[in-house]
Amino acid sequence: MIVDCAVYRDGHRTEGPDDLSDALEEARAAGGFVWIGLHEPSEREFDLVTQEFGLHPLAVEDALKAHQRPKLEVYDDSLFLVLKPVVYEPKSDRVSSGEVMLFLGDSFVVTVRHGEGAPLKAVRRRLEQEPDMLHKGPTAVLYAVSDAVVDHYVEVATELQTDLEELEAEVFSPDGGGGSRTTASRIYTFKRQILEFRRATGPLALPLTRLAGIGQFGGSVPFVSEKARPFFRDVNDHLTRVNESVEGLDRLVSDILSAHLAQMSVRQNDDMRKISAWAAMAAIPTMIAGIYGMNFDHMPELHWVWSYPAVIALMAVLEVLLYRTFKRRGWL
Repeated sequence: MIVDCAVYRDGHRTEGPDDLSDALEEARAAGGFVWIGLHEPSEREFDLVTQEFGLHPLAVEDALKAHQRPKLEVYDDSLFLVLKPVVYEPKSDRVSSGEVMLFLGDSFVVTVRHGEGAPLKAVRRRLEQEPDMLHKGPTAVLYAVSDAVVDHYVEVATELQTDLEELEAEVFSPDGGGGSRTTASRIYTFKRQILEFRRATGPLALPLTRLAGIGQFGGSVPFVSEKARPFFRDVNDHLTRVNESVEGLDRLVSDILSAHLAQMSVRQNDDMRKISAWAAMAAIPTMIAGIYGMNFDHMPELHWVWSYPAVIALMAVLEVLLYRTFKRRGWL
């Protein structure tokens, strides 16, 4: 459905006509632009927007179905950018992503939002308080939305870094808490959250590089002002730092998981050595008692007065010797 529709002239908002074609004509005549915001529109609801603004059918299909990677596509009459804003839920330590699609033309911006967490409402409100920025036209909207999404990436990366430090402290805690059965599951779940975050940030690097005019794909982009390139370079710098942070988080989680598995293996080996040591200590009296329990007639020791205390003393001495040996070697 259409969430908001307005015509912007000289950086100021004026409510647009109900008819979209009239709104577009009015914006072009006044040297402004029309900004339409939609939230999870149906195909029927989007048909009118498609016809009035001449949007490319392939881009329209992507906007309706969602589940797209961040990308930038240039068509004859419009520019199509896909962003994936992310939301961090502190209670569940979960990262979820939505989608924002932007259609950019000479005198219009169409934003399509899927899921929660998209900053479009806050971006529109902030831009309306900055007429000088809004006066720059559709490019200002493209920059503001991209900047808001990437800035939120930085916040999410900081939250994930905090969670990772807590997880690391748990795994390497002196009390052995890292050996719990749920720790490996928590580490794997955390790695899945990083992967979800990475799917949003990684593919966005190429579109922002193109908008910033950097590298082999940094040529002129239609419908985007050349003067906006320094602003997109700033956004691209922030995204680069986020991607480096995500790479670091991913490596650290893998290292923590390997360390946790190594700890579990060491603990199992320690347990096996302790069990083996106690079993060896139990075998000595068992063997001696078994020999003297056979009740053969020709066993002169059975008729000695000190046989019983001597056997008990022998068992005790052997047990003490084994215990000290295992203790010295760290088996007990």
